[in-house]
Amino acid sequence: MNVVFAVKQYVLKMIEDSGPGMKVLLMDKETTSIVSMVYTQSEILQKEVYLFERIDSLNRETMKHLKAICFLRPTKENVEYLIQELRRPKYSIYFIYFSNVISKSEVKSLAEADEQEVVAEVQEFYGDYIAVNPHVFSLNNFGCCQGRNWDPAQLSRTTQGLTALLLSLKKCPMIRYQLSSESSKRLAECVKQVITKEYELFDFRRTEVPPLLLILDRSDDAITPLLNQWTYQAMVHELLGINNNRIDLSRVPGISKDLREVVLSAENDEFYANNMYLNFAAIGSNIKNLMEDFQRKKPKEQQKLESIADMKAFVENYPQFKKMSGAVSKHVTVVGELSRLVSDRNLLEVSEVEQELACQNDHSSALQNIRRLLQNPKVTEFDAARLVMLYALHYERHSSSSLPGLMTDLKNRGVSEKYRKLVSAVVDYGGKRVRGSDLFSPKDAVAITKQFLKGLKGVENVYTQHQPLLQETLDQLIKGKLKDSQYPYLGPSTLRDRPQDIIVFIIGGATYEEALTVFNLNRTTPGVRIVLGGTTIHNTKSFLEEVSATGFRGRAAESSQVMARPTSRR
Repeated sequence: MNVVFAVKQYVLKMIEDSGPGMKVLLMDKETTSIVSMVYTQSEILQKEVYLFERIDSLNRETMKHLKAICFLRPTKENVEYLIQELRRPKYSIYFIYFSNVISKSEVKSLAEADEQEVVAEVQEFYGDYIAVNPHVFSLNNFGCCQGRNWDPAQLSRTTQGLTALLLSLKKCPMIRYQLSSESSKRLAECVKQVITKEYELFDFRRTEVPPLLLILDRSDDAITPLLNQWTYQAMVHELLGINNNRIDLSRVPGISKDLREVVLSAENDEFYANNMYLNFAAIGSNIKNLMEDFQRKKPKEQQKLESIADMKAFVENYPQFKKMSGAVSKHVTVVGELSRLVSDRNLLEVSEVEQELACQNDHSSALQNIRRLLQNPKVTEFDAARLVMLYALHYERHSSSSLPGLMTDLKNRGVSEKYRKLVSAVVDYGGKRVRGSDLFSPKDAVAITKQFLKGLKGVENVYTQHQPLLQETLDQLIKGKLKDSQYPYLGPSTLRDRPQDIIVFIIGGATYEEALTVFNLNRTTPGVRIVLGGTTIHNTKSFLEEVSATGFRGRAAESSQVMARPTSRR
């Protein structure tokens, strides 16, 4: 189950099916992102695709010597654009591929518009999602719900994305959903309806153990997207933001022109592929090793590499090195900027207290540490508010909760009303009243013993002791212990055997910390393959935007409570 490979195969098949000769790839805004995540422009150029155009671009030239490969989402707007295109064709011949199911009536409209008979093929290729990592996909959708209910357009788009994912991986799954979330049940029902209606498409070879789709809700674990991260991919997204593999570095002090925007893709960047799940300290030493290797080959160019600043200076001084390993100079810049932010925002200390809030149950120590950090001028208002949010989620019902006092501290410190309001908004979104799971206090003897032993051994790394709730959920699922009363099956049948192919989807967005959890489970659990998806991939900033967009506005002051068709399918 590799989502990057699945989308790549679709793109390759489109190009191959159109035969030899010069081609243009005609896409929409969304399919442009879908394709750019799995292929670079230069890779596609090698396959005789010399032009990339948007279907909604009005000033395209007529080029009758080019064949057109159209890869589009089956929206009303795109069908309308295609109808206009076919009435006055700009290219010699059209191969049309929709990223999802298209209705008979729309195919008929296209056929009627094709008076010049330029259409060679109309097919459905189900690459209707963003393939982020081989085991991670996203729909790049924000604000999917209004309150606790789906926004109808978003529900439709999410159903399409999820059913396309299943079709591209050739899976017809049994479905389980989180009972405490009405939107999880609603999405499960919509996916099931599509599978029933399009039963011919989902008629795959049966496996001994059927695949499983598990639908979860972000509000069950609002802690994970609020934490600072210390593994490379997650940290880059948290501090710099990853948007379709692109990182905007234009605000970095003294940045050179060619590094204002960089691409981090494990498909085309060996260093990133090898280091994306390693912790920050390991990344720095791995870059240093690469540079020292270069120095050994060029003995004249010895220079001490003690710090990130030394590495940056080295890259600038040796254009030869920059040329030889553009990827490394890119990573030196990224790691340099991460180091600067960690130091400027005092993130080591902030993160240590975040981890204490997420993983320990010592109220007085946590409160003391938050108050100490709120006094520290290096701590930004964003990080100050984030600490109070974590406190509010953990201790909202504690008998000695000091939330009103902390809210006053935030106000006195000059934290903006926007962030102060978000504290109660986050509790409304993912507080104890809403959660179906117990995030903080393990109840059964085994869990308590585990926590006690963890406390005795000490933690390998104080900054990465937190495990997302997803870790426990998947662990229970794989062992066959996930309670039907909390995660019921949709429909009468249940799974008797240990699941093998698991697709997890989080409404309201997944995180790179959860992607790391799934990566590690795939690596350490033989016979189990897991793919993680979400309506989007969050960092703290985008998660708080999602909470606001969902309609949880919060308060600035706190109280202590808080079918047979004319198309062929692949």
